Amino acid sequence: MTKLQEKFKRAIVTGGAGFIGSHLVEELLQQGLEVISFDDYSGGKHENLEHLKDNPNLTEVTCDVTDFDALSPHFDGVDVVFHQACSKNTVCMKNPARDLAVNGEGTLNMLHQAKAHGVKKFVHASTGSVYGEPFLFPSNESHPLNPVSYYGVSKLCGEKYVRLFSDLYGMDTVILRYYHVFGPRQEYSDVGGVVSIFGRRAVQGKPLIIYGDGTQLRSFTYVHDVVRINLLAAMRDGISGQAYNCASGVKVTIQELAEAVLKYFGREDLEIQYQDWKPGDIKKFDVDNSKLKALGFEFYYDFEAGLHKTLDWSKSFFSSTIN
Repeated sequence: MTKLQEKFKRAIVTGGAGFIGSHLVEELLQQGLEVISFDDYSGGKHENLEHLKDNPNLTEVTCDVTDFDALSPHFDGVDVVFHQACSKNTVCMKNPARDLAVNGEGTLNMLHQAKAHGVKKFVHASTGSVYGEPFLFPSNESHPLNPVSYYGVSKLCGEKYVRLFSDLYGMDTVILRYYHVFGPRQEYSDVGGVVSIFGRRAVQGKPLIIYGDGTQLRSFTYVHDVVRINLLAAMRDGISGQAYNCASGVKVTIQELAEAVLKYFGREDLEIQYQDWKPGDIKKFDVDNSKLKALGFEFYYDFEAGLHKTLDWSKSFFSSTIN
């Protein structure tokens, strides 16, 4: 029996068919837990869980976190919730009301259900976008929260609900602020992650497109490390209501990323094109992760190792599926 099994038997992962969620589902199953995946498949993909479909401990549920009544029947016996479902930053401009419904109301619904069913732990996936454009560097968790996008505002709303349930009801909650997570199975469409988009376009022999001048600084964090952070947060006692920056601490510009992708594929001949900045795009992320490391967490993957694993997947996946 794993240590995780000693504490929890059954878990819910919202957004379980998504990029990060599917990796989390996979690890929880490997640790011996029963896992219920919630996904409305607006962003998640059945193919992300295809390799796990024969596992008797996995239950896939098609539902929307904004549908309160549809959630309730699946909470019986659930010990821990990993709330990964969200409306993405890249789509919030198209429908801000839906963005708020998913990130705000959806989080509130999950918290109410968790409270009603006696869930032991609620691990909430948030984002560094709640800080807005940082002005203190490196930025730690005490940095003022002043989001500059619909997505940042709605995710901050979700965070406030999570903290409220800790303060009002004593629910054991933890907030994890993600930064530029990348890895295999990352969404690769034009509303996906920049690493997988660059990987796809390089395989297709298309120019890489940078929005802005390429100097924007990012802290790319490999997905398997993010999964390990989730498990640590679930296992650790005495941190209820706390927020943690989940960032590797690496400092890579988008220009450097583009050049590294082209070098990996041996396609330095491909053009890098520059277009207008995207609204709400933050120029610089210089992230302090010392609070997370104080819990004893150590990152396994540096940027180069994670990038090569991701692009290995990109080369295999896109070469076989994309004309």
